[in-house]
Amino acid sequence: MDPDAIKGSLVESGLRSTPQRYAVMAFLMEQPGHPTAAEIFEAVNRVDPRSSRATIYNNLRDLVQAGLVREVAVEGRAARFDAKGMRHHHFICDRCGNVEDIDWYDVPRPAPASLGKRVLRECELIFRGLCSKCGPRRTSR
Repeated sequence: MDPDAIKGSLVESGLRSTPQRYAVMAFLMEQPGHPTAAEIFEAVNRVDPRSSRATIYNNLRDLVQAGLVREVAVEGRAARFDAKGMRHHHFICDRCGNVEDIDWYDVPRPAPASLGKRVLRECELIFRGLCSKCGPRRTSR
C-alpha cells in the first residue's frame, strides 16, 4: 500500500496520521503474518527509534477501534494483529500459536431471539487445531 493510501485510510477513519501511527500501519500492511504488539514495537523502532511501548500499544488500540486493524486473541499467548483489507477467518495452532488466514465464507447469523438485546456487528470463525508443521507426520511406505 502506498504512503498516501495509508495516510488517507487513517484520516478517513477519523485518526490523525502521526509518524508513529503511520509506521505501525505501514508495518502491518507489509506483514504476511500476524505479529504481536512486542514484535510491532521492535520492528517500528528498528526503523525509527522514537516510539515508546505505550505509544505503539495506544496506536494499536486506536487502529483496532477505527476498524483498520483486527486483533486476534490467542488463548494463553499475546494477541496478534492483522491489517489485511480482505475479510478472512483465522486458524490458530494449539501447539505453536501460529495464526494463519483461512478464506472467508459467510457465517450464518444466529436467530434474533438467541441474541436477546445484544447487537451483532459481525460473525467470524476461529478454527483451532494443529498447523501443518505441528500436526502428525505421514510416513510414506
